[in-house]
Amino acid sequence: MAALHFPKKVVLGDITIRDGYQHEEKFIPTDAKIWLAEQLILAGFKRIEVTNFGNPRGMPQFKDADEVLKGLYNSKRVGQMLKDVEITTITIREKAVERAIAAKKNGYGPDRIVFMVSTSESHHRINSGISLAEYWKMCEKYIPMAHDAGLKVCGTVSTIWGCPIEGPTELKKAVEFTQRWLDIGADDIEHADHDGSAPPNRVCDYFSMILDAIPDPTKHVAHFHVTRGWGLANVLAALHAGISHYESTLGGIGGQPANFVDGVPVAGTGKYYYADPTITGLVSTEDMVVMMDEMGIDTGVDVDKVLDIGRWNEKIVGRRLRSECVRTGRIPKSMTGRV
Repeated sequence: MAALHFPKKVVLGDITIRDGYQHEEKFIPTDAKIWLAEQLILAGFKRIEVTNFGNPRGMPQFKDADEVLKGLYNSKRVGQMLKDVEITTITIREKAVERAIAAKKNGYGPDRIVFMVSTSESHHRINSGISLAEYWKMCEKYIPMAHDAGLKVCGTVSTIWGCPIEGPTELKKAVEFTQRWLDIGADDIEHADHDGSAPPNRVCDYFSMILDAIPDPTKHVAHFHVTRGWGLANVLAALHAGISHYESTLGGIGGQPANFVDGVPVAGTGKYYYADPTITGLVSTEDMVVMMDEMGIDTGVDVDKVLDIGRWNEKIVGRRLRSECVRTGRIPKSMTGRV
């Protein structure tokens, strides 16, 4: 029987404050977002995604984008630690990039911004509002501007394993898009299973193709949804392929932007993702950290603190979330129950 091989060490990025909270139908207080960012840093995370610089009329959850960043950079709890942490914001369109650049020049901007393309033209148009050709041209203009301002750039590739509008997609096209991102200056690539359509065997196939084409594992970040319950299975498949960088959210929350915030209908996502737009979610940070710890993989984070933060996050959002390990805890290492 062939042995399974996995990386000995991984880099984890928690994206609860952005991707997780964007699906919430109540506005998460600014102070709670700042507190959660501080706690994640204290737990050992070196990458966190904290907001979206897009138009707050469409996503009012991020109307406090500047305040969250300012609060974090002025934090007495973690201020000295920020030099070792990469802070990311989403910047899908031009004005968002310009906001990030302005914030950077004013001393509170992110370290890294994210652009997003889909291999499906239909999905990309709905997500960005413009064609793929127009979007690539925009990125060719704005990536050098971001670099000049001291920002790293992540290029996301989505609809890798399938599109909710067009159906099946070709893995080869996503590999080509990955190379195109790097060719125009992106620093790393997020490979996104945006709707939970990726089965583990094709995840392993895809990341094997990616690492054959671009063998530097620091260039690739895996991002899995759990819409169909395959999230951790896909993490395992990606680990087996050799991927060492991952994103996740506490309690497995998040996914598509909410259609309703604080009693007011907003643009949100629409119905093109699922028949029930509430069906979404990402891999749970808590469960992934515990699983990797049991596998002997160094995550670089304090596992017990992560579980504690997960319990507090349930209080912030006001409901029970998807993490199993928040309830079951870690596997005891002795008869005394100590871990």
